[in-house]
Amino acid sequence: MPDPEHPLDLLRPRRRITGISAVLLPFHGGAVDWPSFEAHVARTAEAGLTPAVNMDTGYVHLLDDDTRAEVLDRAAKVVDGGPLVAGAQVDDTPGTAWRPDPHLRRMEAVQERGAIPVVFPSHALTELDGAGIVDAHRELAAGSDRFIAFELSPVFAPAGRIFDLDTYRGLLTIDQCIGAKHSSLQRQPEWDRLRLRDRVRPDFHVFTGNDLAIDMVMYGSDYLLGLSTMAPDLFARRDALWEEGDAGFYELNDLLQHLGHLTFRPPVPAYKHSAAQWLHLRGWLASDETAPGAPRRPDSDREILAAIGRALGVVE
Repeated sequence: MPDPEHPLDLLRPRRRITGISAVLLPFHGGAVDWPSFEAHVARTAEAGLTPAVNMDTGYVHLLDDDTRAEVLDRAAKVVDGGPLVAGAQVDDTPGTAWRPDPHLRRMEAVQERGAIPVVFPSHALTELDGAGIVDAHRELAAGSDRFIAFELSPVFAPAGRIFDLDTYRGLLTIDQCIGAKHSSLQRQPEWDRLRLRDRVRPDFHVFTGNDLAIDMVMYGSDYLLGLSTMAPDLFARRDALWEEGDAGFYELNDLLQHLGHLTFRPPVPAYKHSAAQWLHLRGWLASDETAPGAPRRPDSDREILAAIGRALGVVE
């Protein structure tokens, strides 16, 4: 008999995948390239993915409040009432005491634009114990109809934390929490969450943030990825192939994963420059600039990216 803990028991053929794509915030001439940003939000939505703005891929931690607000306003105008997700980021320092008000204000700003907030990890939140983290999310739920929780590996941000499974179970008991983004970059913890979700709350979304294992969608995960900003059209095609039961899913997924392994290698935060290089190669950005102060990749990466692009049929 098969091992009940083997991941094959989780396979969900022909499942409709919910895809959310964290949109890169492009820069040109040292400033935000707003026309390219708006075009990419539109491109993402037209592909059938939900755009997510003010995420790590959008340099939210490097933006001032006015720029974050403008990102939200412009994205909301582009989607024009369509689905939109946005990060609710609170800037603090280690040792900050937990207070719900700063997070609630960020969430309210997102919800006022018709978007679903993603509760970003903050030091005040992630330095709580497991029960405290669940209670904090309950406090935030009082001011929200729907929100997405967020487990983030510290390799992405200093305040990041991956919750233990008991803490995760507590999130499943909060009705307003419709899902949680899981960015440990490891398969086993995500498989554990999928099994727990299937037993406790089947409508809860496990949004994989594992750009090194994008096939987690085969096991029942949905996704909120940074990698997909490089190819929302191809991710949408891959998802449709899975739902149709078309074996072409595997070949396309393998090529997209090749792209992910290149661009999400250490130092992981430099993936945003990889995305800018790629989107510039595709002719979708005016340059491959990053936000000031963001880590960069070597120019030699462009040749490798171009080869992957040719294999995918999107770069000449």
